[in-house]
Amino acid sequence: MSPSNSAPALALPITDEALAERLRRRMAVVEEALAGHARSEADFVTEAAQHLMEAGGKRFRPLLVLLAAEAGDRADSDEVITAACVVELTHLASLYHDDVMDEAELRRGADSANARWDNHVAILTGDWLFSKSSELTADLGADAVRIQAQTFTRLVEGQILETVKPGPGVSALDHYLRVVAGKTGSLIATSALYGARFGGASNEVEEALAAYGEMVGSAFQLSDDILDVASETDESGKTPGTDLREGVMTLPVLMALESEDPADARLHELLRGDLTDDALLAETLTLLRAHSAMDEARRYVIARAGEAKARLAVLPDGPVRSALEAFADAVAIRSA
Repeated sequence: MSPSNSAPALALPITDEALAERLRRRMAVVEEALAGHARSEADFVTEAAQHLMEAGGKRFRPLLVLLAAEAGDRADSDEVITAACVVELTHLASLYHDDVMDEAELRRGADSANARWDNHVAILTGDWLFSKSSELTADLGADAVRIQAQTFTRLVEGQILETVKPGPGVSALDHYLRVVAGKTGSLIATSALYGARFGGASNEVEEALAAYGEMVGSAFQLSDDILDVASETDESGKTPGTDLREGVMTLPVLMALESEDPADARLHELLRGDLTDDALLAETLTLLRAHSAMDEARRYVIARAGEAKARLAVLPDGPVRSALEAFADAVAIRSA
C-alpha cells in the first residue's frame, strides 16, 4: 500500500524524514481500518457514516496518537492503531452532532449530513459512530473504556455548555474557555494519552502528554478564533468574520467586551448586535482588528502553547519531542 495514495498529508510539522515515513505508513493503515469500522450491513448506514470521512479532514487526532506512541517502545502495536481509530471515530461522530446544533450546510467543503439528509439521520449517524468507537475501546481494556467515557462526558458537556449562559459568578470568558477545553481539548488530550499508553511509554510520559494535548488542543481552537478576525483571506479555512456573522462569542470578542474604555462603546454595540449585514460586519472587523483585545488573545494563545511545550521536558531530545514542540510553536505562530 502506498502511503502517499492512501493517507492524507501529515497534519503535524515533522522534519525528521524517518519519523515522517513511519507515521505516513501507519496512517495508511489507520485510514484503511477507519473505512472498515464505518461500514454497516445496511448500505445506507455505511453511506451516511462514511460521508464526512470521505470528505477529508486533517486526521490530526489519530496522527497525534501515532506520534505520542513513538515515546514508548511499542509504537507499532495493534493497540495503537485501534486507539487512533477510536479518537477519529469519536471526533467524526461529534461533527455530525455539531452540524445539527449549528444548522450547518457544509462541512469540509461537502454537504453536511443534516443538509444532505436531515437532522434525524445526522444525529443517529453520530450516535452510530460513537457506538463503533465504544466497541473498539472495549478491545483496549477496562481502563481505556473509563478514559473514553470520561472524555465523552467532557466533550458532550462542552457542547451543552456552549448553548447556555455562564452560571452565577462565572465570567463569559471563563465559561467559553471551559467550553473549548471540553469540546476540543479533551479529545486531543486523550489522543496523546492513548498513544503514550498503548505505545508503552512510562506513566510520567502519559501524564505529561495528556496535559500537553489538552493545552495545545485548546490553544489550536483559540488560534482559529483569532484568525477568524485577523485573516484577510480564507487562510483560516472559512471566510473571515464567519463567527462574528453567526453571533459566536470567541476569545478576542469576549476579551474586547471586558474592556471598560468608553471609546469601545461602538464596538460593544456592534458585537452585541446583529452582524449579518455586510457593512456592519466590515465595520466590526475593522474596529476589532485594531483593538488591544487581539494582542491580548494572541498572548494568551502563545502562553498556552508555551505551557504545552514545557510539559515535554520529560521526553528525551529527539525527533518525537521536536515534532511535538514544533506543533505547539505552529499554534502560536498561526495566531500571531
